[in-house]
Amino acid sequence: MFFFLSKTLGVILLPSNFLIGLGLVGLVLLFTRFAARGRNLVAASVVLLAICGFSPLANMLLYPLEQRFPPWDDTHGAPDGIVVLGGPIDPEHSAARGRPVFRGAVDRLIVTAALAHRYPQARIIYSGGNANLVADDAAREADYAASVFESLGIPKQRLTMERRSRNTEENAEFSKALASPKPGERWLLVTSAYHMPRSVGVFRKAGFVVEPYPADWRTGSGEILLAPSIIASDGLERLDTAIREWMGLAAYRISGKTSELLPGPVQD
Repeated sequence: MFFFLSKTLGVILLPSNFLIGLGLVGLVLLFTRFAARGRNLVAASVVLLAICGFSPLANMLLYPLEQRFPPWDDTHGAPDGIVVLGGPIDPEHSAARGRPVFRGAVDRLIVTAALAHRYPQARIIYSGGNANLVADDAAREADYAASVFESLGIPKQRLTMERRSRNTEENAEFSKALASPKPGERWLLVTSAYHMPRSVGVFRKAGFVVEPYPADWRTGSGEILLAPSIIASDGLERLDTAIREWMGLAAYRISGKTSELLPGPVQD
């Protein structure tokens, strides 16, 4: 039920979908006795879409998520393993084309490849199945990620591909089972900076101690942070990402999948 709601209600509530839906309802009402309300809804939809698309609202919501964890401190020595969360590869399009087809968050792959070369003894687990509500077993992200890592010079023997997970909770559960972390081992968790708080909270709840290695930043700082978007679709895309993550944090906390609303660094 949780997965179903996240892929239905969660998608409907994304700003771009919700506001366009609001406008469509308004258009329908124009042909009824509620025409005045319909005009108001259409006007509100257009104005709010413009605000969401051009304003720095998306940056302001993403920034506290991306700043929650500092860059990884490499002075403590080499990690024993690296877990990278799926997201960079579109499994459906990859299956259709017979080769990896990328979407956003490609930084996760690049960063992991760089870490693998830097720490040649570290194990690598790629956790990514198919997050679509209706998924084909032939379209699993991890199946295509393996060839990407091999093309980047990472030997197949170092790769463990976790292909069943559909969300962050399953990422943590299945990755822990594959890693079987021993006491004293150090594992890095690579995912987008905005997604790191929820990911760390879920991994902690699963009993898998990881060290955050944020990547794929979507915001800058200072004047750049407050700058408006020049292209409305870019602003809407970032806002959808931010709202999805904040809704995810709330849903995971309410459902008990994390112990904190906004997980942060462990205080020594």
